[in-house]
Amino acid sequence: MAKITGGKTVPFAGFEWMIAWRYLRAKRAEGGVSVMTWISLIGITLAVAALIITLAVRSGFRYEFVDTILGANAHVKVYDQGQVSETGNFARVISDYDEKTVRLANAPGVVRAAPVVKGQVMATGRGRNAGVEVFGMRQADFLNIRRVANPLEASGDIARFAEGIAIGNGVARELGVGPGDRIRLISPNGTKNPFGTSPRVVAFEVVYVFKVGRFDIDRTRVYMPFEKAQEYFNREGLADEIEVILEDPEDLEKATPALMEAAGPGTLLWSWRDSSGAFLQALAMEDNVMFLILSVLVLIASMNIVSGLIMLVKNKGRDIGILRTMGLSEGSILRVFFICGASTGVIGTIAGLILGCLFAIYIDPIFDLVNYIAGGGVWDPSVRMISKLPARLEMGDVLSAISLSLFLSFVVTIFPARRAARMNPVEALRYE
Repeated sequence: MAKITGGKTVPFAGFEWMIAWRYLRAKRAEGGVSVMTWISLIGITLAVAALIITLAVRSGFRYEFVDTILGANAHVKVYDQGQVSETGNFARVISDYDEKTVRLANAPGVVRAAPVVKGQVMATGRGRNAGVEVFGMRQADFLNIRRVANPLEASGDIARFAEGIAIGNGVARELGVGPGDRIRLISPNGTKNPFGTSPRVVAFEVVYVFKVGRFDIDRTRVYMPFEKAQEYFNREGLADEIEVILEDPEDLEKATPALMEAAGPGTLLWSWRDSSGAFLQALAMEDNVMFLILSVLVLIASMNIVSGLIMLVKNKGRDIGILRTMGLSEGSILRVFFICGASTGVIGTIAGLILGCLFAIYIDPIFDLVNYIAGGGVWDPSVRMISKLPARLEMGDVLSAISLSLFLSFVVTIFPARRAARMNPVEALRYE
């Protein structure tokens, strides 16, 4: 018996759940719509799973992209504004780099600062050529580059950095070399002589090969000891820039005034957002569009609940009339059919949650299988910049997918449930 409070049935009483469960289990011959229920259930499951997978890949892609930027590059680069020499050449170098480095390292919010010598050269090895970008750094600073010191893959001995050079695995693959091999670096701005400037060619031993997981870094990056880079690029007593690592790279605005004061007049700051801001904005816009599109997919799947409930109300018109004549209120009838539709949405959402999370967790073996079936080449790192398809489950993304699915499922269920509740019992039983 249902509990009565003030002459009314307690909402969602046990008998309402019992009637709804009987209707959901009923076969088509008994006036049920089990086929439509299964279609609605499968549709919501797949829609929620697709939404969670997409959000996980989106979060993983942004996290991996930003992490490779922050883990293998400076958060802020400090440059000199530059000046024109007596010969008319424009030079942007820092002569007092040690003093500026100390001031920047002591600025609030700064983890470390390091002077860097940079240059673009041609690397040759085993008869192959590759354009590379050389970073001259002191060994202590080099060992503090997180994604290089703790890469996805590595070979050689990073402790021997002072004895040679470190290269990305893309450079190593392009040249066909490995740890222990020697490669030649050719710089067009080499030795000056009476006949002009001749290219500088110097052979270095490869002591360390790393894989950051970002194509444009692994394919072009070469690290060289700071003093050797100064000699190689004709930068004796000079540095091209000072790299700064922050405690919170996301909060650049807070750290900028202190950095400008520590760097002194005549300097410029270039942050990681300046170099990658356009891409991150495009990525955020794409994320919003994908969420909107997949939300429409969830809505379409939820509309199947409406179709199933409308058919259920039509088939159960006689039952509704009998229940009303027995004393059930419009609210009880509404709640019975609301339970029928909402249960489908809840079960489908839970199933989609499980399926989507499992797919995101095991995305690597799943993608390997897809890549094997397709014969390889599904993921091109040179286009997508990172070495693999990432997925990262965020609690906020999962909760937003669940909330959207449940909200739409509950809302679309109300309309056919109200239609059933307002059905006239006399009209429902007239021809019975």
